[in-house]
Amino acid sequence: MKAIPWAYEYITEVLELDPDRLWYTVHETDDEARQVWVDTVGVPAERIQVRGRENFWQMGTPGPAGPSSEIFYDKGAEFGPDGGPVIDEERFVEFWNLVFMEQVQDEPYHVIGELPVKNIDTGAGLARVAALVQGVGSVFEIDTMREILAAAENASGVRYGATPLSDISLRKLADHGRAVTFLLSDHVVPSNQGRGHVVRRLIRAVTQHAFRLGVQDPIMPTLIGATVKVMKDGYPELAGNEEEIRTMAAAEEQSFRKTLETGHRLLDRELSRLHVGQILPGSTVFKLHDTYGFHAR
Repeated sequence: MKAIPWAYEYITEVLELDPDRLWYTVHETDDEARQVWVDTVGVPAERIQVRGRENFWQMGTPGPAGPSSEIFYDKGAEFGPDGGPVIDEERFVEFWNLVFMEQVQDEPYHVIGELPVKNIDTGAGLARVAALVQGVGSVFEIDTMREILAAAENASGVRYGATPLSDISLRKLADHGRAVTFLLSDHVVPSNQGRGHVVRRLIRAVTQHAFRLGVQDPIMPTLIGATVKVMKDGYPELAGNEEEIRTMAAAEEQSFRKTLETGHRLLDRELSRLHVGQILPGSTVFKLHDTYGFHAR
């Protein structure tokens, strides 16, 4: 089995991640993978942890499936308790997965046979790898994402790290702003159906989180500008489409903001009528969600 040694070689020699901070998991039935890690690669046996369903990858029902071996990086004691990924997956972050596609399932975790042609599906999360290589605490702090996050900070006047709730909103602005930029550049037009509905929902989520942070002006053009700046070298079409993207996103954002402001006036009016201990009636909550686009995300 060469996939495991090749993965280890790439991680330790090309990415130059510290082997002493690596942990591994294998499926409870996969003695072969564990043996390769110990005997062929030479990793300490105590760094290999056995798990059940968490280490069984499934493509669909019915469909191919198989045990997996995952590689984790220890970010350090400041991120959580010791003891490996079975104890804490905030401190020990998975960034590489080797899936041994060997079986067929007819329902989740129920194997009914062997694949006629077996294979190995292996790869890493690019953003997670970037975070580890750059030595930052999360994917929102890598060089490309951090610049978009900074644009959200500047537009809102809220510093990242100020409060857990504002951090959620800032991360949503950065992540959704980047996604919308690429979707609109690929000519996905906001609508009520299919892909268009996805981009509309993302813009509305951005609008709502910006509203929560007290942003008065449209924020999508700012997020788009930051995204284009950091991604245009790899995706030059973004720069060519930037003006069109900005115009389309700003129009969608402004339209929904009017709806959102009307909904907040309704919410304030209904809240003013409540006595201590009372809750909003279900009909009002449904109207805020269905008519005015309120959601909990």
